[in-house]
Amino acid sequence: MTNRPLVFLTGLALGFALKAMCEPRRRPAPAGSRISAAGRREMKDPPRNWDIVDEQGDESFPASDSPANY
Repeated sequence: MTNRPLVFLTGLALGFALKAMCEPRRRPAPAGSRISAAGRREMKDPPRNWDIVDEQGDESFPASDSPANY
């Protein structure tokens, strides 16, 4: 009787265990973090003057590039 199946299954189990240890752990998002939609309607205190440049700048945040029509 050979131990090949036992060695194979042990190696397979160790491989899965090593893979699980090397992967980053997933953490749930904090309860208070909500992603809000862009736009003046979504603001608590919207500014009086709001034009297309303001709208596109708000939509592109936090991108580093500014709107193309400034």
